[in-house]
Amino acid sequence: MPKVIRNLADAQALVGEELGLSEWIVVDQNRINQFADATDDHQWIHVDPERAAKEFPLGTTCAHGYLTISLIPALIEGMVEFPTIERLINYGINKARFRTMVPSGSRVRMRASLKSAKKRAGALQCVLDCDIEMEGQVKPVASAEIIVMYFLTDL
Repeated sequence: MPKVIRNLADAQALVGEELGLSEWIVVDQNRINQFADATDDHQWIHVDPERAAKEFPLGTTCAHGYLTISLIPALIEGMVEFPTIERLINYGINKARFRTMVPSGSRVRMRASLKSAKKRAGALQCVLDCDIEMEGQVKPVASAEIIVMYFLTDL
């Protein structure tokens, strides 16, 4: 069940808590290719399955690290509801780490916790600790501390 944040007080009550665990997302070759096209990063370890099968230790292509991190907004979608939201702005990333490769065809999900919540520039500024997990892997494949500005009608 998603956490509900209507205002600053709701958010501050969740500081230090895990917000939840997302649904799984498949990181398939099509998604990897689309990301490569969008970013002009066509390194063969990402986009050449035949070569990767012969020359790459995984035996298949892998997702870009930045692709993995870029899934955070989609992965957080079902964890938190903001009934009074007007808009949100991804404000930044304080820290990001790509801990291991994500082979094409893998399923990933995210575990997130709320590190801080405060009013800033007319918005609710939240700092979230995000760990992206891969099915069958014990440790996170990537982690990031992100900053999001939520503009709520009732701050």
